[in-house]
Amino acid sequence: MAESIEIYIPPLDDGAMQMAAARQGRLTKPAGSLGRLEELSISLAGMTGRLDPPLANRIVFTLAADHGVALEGVSAYPREVTAQMVLNFLNGGAAINVLARQMNVRVVVADLGVHSDLPAHPDLRSLKVRRGTASITNGPAMSVREARRAIESGRRLVRDEVANGLDVALTGDMGIGNTTASAAVICALTELDSKDVVGRGTGVDDAGLDRKREAVRTALRVNAALVATGPIEALAAVGGFEIAGLVGVILESAAARRPVVIDGFISGAAALVAASIAPAATGYMIASHRSMELGHGAVLRRLGLRPLLDLDLRLGEGTGAVLALPLLEAAVRTLNEMATFDEAGVSERDQEAAHNSSHN
Repeated sequence: MAESIEIYIPPLDDGAMQMAAARQGRLTKPAGSLGRLEELSISLAGMTGRLDPPLANRIVFTLAADHGVALEGVSAYPREVTAQMVLNFLNGGAAINVLARQMNVRVVVADLGVHSDLPAHPDLRSLKVRRGTASITNGPAMSVREARRAIESGRRLVRDEVANGLDVALTGDMGIGNTTASAAVICALTELDSKDVVGRGTGVDDAGLDRKREAVRTALRVNAALVATGPIEALAAVGGFEIAGLVGVILESAAARRPVVIDGFISGAAALVAASIAPAATGYMIASHRSMELGHGAVLRRLGLRPLLDLDLRLGEGTGAVLALPLLEAAVRTLNEMATFDEAGVSERDQEAAHNSSHN
């Protein structure tokens, strides 16, 4: 019997969405002329129950863990880089730190399963399940119990921040080998072939790409029985601790009616698991961008999400999610601060002329 998680995801606020749509129709612009910004403002109203949701307290949850499969030549970088990059995050020197400072975002760094011992740091949340996963090519990455523990750790991170006034959650990751694990999770949940999902990750050469594809194929074969049981079991079989933690971040954000901005490929794999556990969670997801990773477009299509940006990103860390924040702000501000036709004394569309033009 498949494992389940007890969580209630509230429905979107249909009344707030109707109010947002009605106001969009009265603003001083042709209907639909702000395109995706209009859709985004309506979605945010549905998530939060407000036409003017606050976006000031924004946090990117950058979760880190190591992967046993990294020792099989699937990455251009050695496993030690995971711990080194966590220290870089804590020192403020990574891309996510630079962008977060620009966008006024707080970075919450959490160790879900880094192989190395990390020094105590006031900005590091130590939630290590264990020192990295086992190689997915030999059997399950983790036990189902460990997967649930990592999911719960992600949920707890969000609960703590909601209590402190969190307005919007963003997902981020760090883990050498995690594009391989994420590809395996995506293949497990979508039944897509590895050749259509596995990409170059950190920039492996052709031989490295072949090793990644073979590792995913082997992992799915070796773990076939567990993968077929359910989404939590599939996550335990071929995923990673940071991926599981992000599942918890996404689920708890949705449960708390907070928008959750999904980053790239690894976050996309976590979102796919979260949606499989609680389909209503997709209503609270905003796809920040389309990653360069091969299978990311397929993930977004499965989730029914359209990315806001397409910048050829493939870094992770939460960088794409942070870059999308100004669009959320623009959507809310245009809905609330633009004048309506009545307020501005601007004539609305000539309905008779519009009717005639449609018949010519």
